[in-house]
Amino acid sequence: MSITQESELIGMKKASEAVAYTLKEMRNFAQAGMSTKELDNYGGQILNDLGAKSAPYLTYGFPGWTCISVNNEFCHGIPSDKSILKEGDLINIDVSAELGGFWSDNGGSFVIGNDVNQHQKLVEASKQILHKAIHHIKGGVRIADIGFLIETEAKKRGYRVIKNLTGHGIGRSLHEAPNEIANYRDKYNLTRFKKNSVVAIETFISTTSTYAKTLQDGWTMVGNMGGFMAQHEHTIVVTDGKPIILTAMNEIWN
Repeated sequence: MSITQESELIGMKKASEAVAYTLKEMRNFAQAGMSTKELDNYGGQILNDLGAKSAPYLTYGFPGWTCISVNNEFCHGIPSDKSILKEGDLINIDVSAELGGFWSDNGGSFVIGNDVNQHQKLVEASKQILHKAIHHIKGGVRIADIGFLIETEAKKRGYRVIKNLTGHGIGRSLHEAPNEIANYRDKYNLTRFKKNSVVAIETFISTTSTYAKTLQDGWTMVGNMGGFMAQHEHTIVVTDGKPIILTAMNEIWN
């Protein structure tokens, strides 16, 4: 969507603060020995208390309030009583929701407890690359150039990017134009970021894979060549200068 009046900005801020607060609280709550279903129910209750509705559930009938992916699961992981978190697990939580007719999206990967499996370096790379990418976005910048920046920064650190997972426009629904804000230079994408538009910018930084494929459950995605992936995401408003980071409250950069 494009912000055309103050009421729209206020609405987007409220929806964004709901998802950002939920993500932050879920991250603080997560610990070894807990099931991903318990963690999801905790997040779902926060969204409910804030008057927000889970976007994946509303839009796709997703079997959970949030997407929780662990270790080799890249994204869209289904919360489960059988999935028990362990010390050193790489976990990704993606929280998106609708509130008052406005939609917002954010996510982050982190390590449960001590980094016994050496995932923190990948997590830090994803965080840093998202920070750099977002601070290069303003009206008129080519989407493909941001993709090039993300992939270049990933390669510098010895990582790859997932080419079939992308950021997207958001606001009046979960996915809007621009539909594909890729993590690589898509030379066929001539679209530019527009001032006052609302977009969800995401990094998909991986150890070995370049594509994500869907498992038989119809939701969970894993790498085409295995390995691990870290994702971080903010919903922002594009301006002529520094973007407005609507989901800053999630503190994923801390």
